[in-house]
Amino acid sequence: MLEERLVNIETKITFQEDLIEELNKVVYQQRKKLDRLEAVCESLVRNIESMAEARNEGMPANERPPHY
Repeated sequence: MLEERLVNIETKITFQEDLIEELNKVVYQQRKKLDRLEAVCESLVRNIESMAEARNEGMPANERPPHY
């Protein structure tokens, strides 16, 4: 009886260890994907800012539009 309980406990622990290992892999993969997405977002922000600066450089600050 006691040995059977020990075997059941060892079996449950083994399953839990396997599950924890799988969860760690998933968390690691999600972290990598999140890092890539953050890098893409930062790149997009830089591109948008540089495009806005380039557009503003071509126009003088206080010039009247051509239709005046």
